[in-house]
Amino acid sequence: MEIDLVRLHFSPQSLQLLNIAVAIIMFGVALDMHPRDFKTVFDASRAPLIGLCCQFLLLPAMACALTFLLQPQPSIALGIMLVAACPGGNFSNFLTHFSGGNTALSIAMSSVSTASSIVMTPLNIAFWGSLNPYTAPLLKSIAISPWEILETVALILLLPLALGMLINLRLTWLADKLHKTFQIFSLLFLVAFIAMALKSNLNYFVQYIGIAFWIVLLTNGLALGMGYGAARALKLQTTDARAVAFETGIQNSGFGLILIFNFFNGLGGMALIAAWWGIWHLISGLALAIYWRRKPAQSAPEAIQ
Repeated sequence: MEIDLVRLHFSPQSLQLLNIAVAIIMFGVALDMHPRDFKTVFDASRAPLIGLCCQFLLLPAMACALTFLLQPQPSIALGIMLVAACPGGNFSNFLTHFSGGNTALSIAMSSVSTASSIVMTPLNIAFWGSLNPYTAPLLKSIAISPWEILETVALILLLPLALGMLINLRLTWLADKLHKTFQIFSLLFLVAFIAMALKSNLNYFVQYIGIAFWIVLLTNGLALGMGYGAARALKLQTTDARAVAFETGIQNSGFGLILIFNFFNGLGGMALIAAWWGIWHLISGLALAIYWRRKPAQSAPEAIQ
């Protein structure tokens, strides 16, 4: 069966678990954050602006160009464009911190990009998807409600972020105690969920993983390299460049799956790309973070340029 005709299925309970997993990840990250971290970021906006341009302009454009170059099945191509249009994944915050990057910049970019995704994600999907004559027909019957996305963003990002930061501000001892445990638990929870989701559609996964594997590997690698290269070319400090690289290459694939099953009827190629991206970017991101951790940045995390 052609992947463009496949519809993967999650139960409503599974989708609720996915929302919870993404919210738990954000809560765990927020336990290590303080409002002053955001003040430091927004006092000088050059680095966040560069990062957000990579996130919402360069990455979707690159993903669209790759679909023209590689010419995968339309649903695979649209899946790559959707993942590229999603905000940065919350795991990027952990990777930035672990690698010695600017964690405050990373989390601020994740928050701003997720809030911006209410407009930018549908806009990027509609714009870049319509440019490809093979993916354009898939968009004609799809309507994404900004209000529904706003509700999703509020529940899985803004509420956990506010709660985690409040605990860190008022009950620092509790935040210190919970932070590491929540980060490990939330990551394992998300990986387990994606694994169960793939298992329930194992036949499709085995049949088409060869297609998804290489295009995700290529797109993710180019995204990480583009984010770091653009940041360094524009004279950002190494710590900031690491944050921009992870924000560009680590996409919120959980958010992408939520969009795919709520707005794209579980279209097989799109779901396969988002699910495999959710696994692969953990591998590539951890490998890069470990490499950078063994190569200290040129200076300690500093105020943003």
